[in-house]
Amino acid sequence: MKKKDLKKELAFYSAKRKPALVEAPAMNFLMIDGQGDPNTSVDYQQAIEALYSVSYTLKFMVKQGEPAIDYGVMPLEGLWWADEMDDFLSAKKENWRWTSMIMQPDFITEKMVREARNKAAAKKALPALEKMRFEKYEEGRAVQVLHLGPFSEEGPVIEALHAFAQAEGYALRGRHHEIYLNDFRRVAPERMKTIIRQPVE
Repeated sequence: MKKKDLKKELAFYSAKRKPALVEAPAMNFLMIDGQGDPNTSVDYQQAIEALYSVSYTLKFMVKQGEPAIDYGVMPLEGLWWADEMDDFLSAKKENWRWTSMIMQPDFITEKMVREARNKAAAKKALPALEKMRFEKYEEGRAVQVLHLGPFSEEGPVIEALHAFAQAEGYALRGRHHEIYLNDFRRVAPERMKTIIRQPVE
């Protein structure tokens, strides 16, 4: 059985250290909303655990299904904002709002998600499951860049990305978007790889 590598198939899930324009079409995601400092928020940690648990349950369901399909679970992503943008820009993280999410292949259905949630819940207590939704999200035109290293060093990279968008004649819109290409809970900060994306118009 050949394993589908969706990150390679979808060009906008790869990025270089030089900013570029991308088009992100409508895709289906498992999503959980929350608020608070991601470094200390229990809700944030529980959201990540629930998203990965259901995503991997779906993967194994499909692999054992008919037809059997093997695919790699997509990376964790995050949309970030604050009701007062000054709180976001000044890193008052306790006021940050977020949507944590993992993209699902187009053959995943609402019915399959319900079954996977039930299976995941039967194996382990996952408090964030009740907040999870399966929803289509279309980002459209955006600029993005690859950041290597800890989140604390993202500032200059984000500024350069915004400057690139404005130099290309675009205005910023929507929410700051990050795609975590490796698991930041398990790798050294200097090895972290993050796609930083900003929708534009």
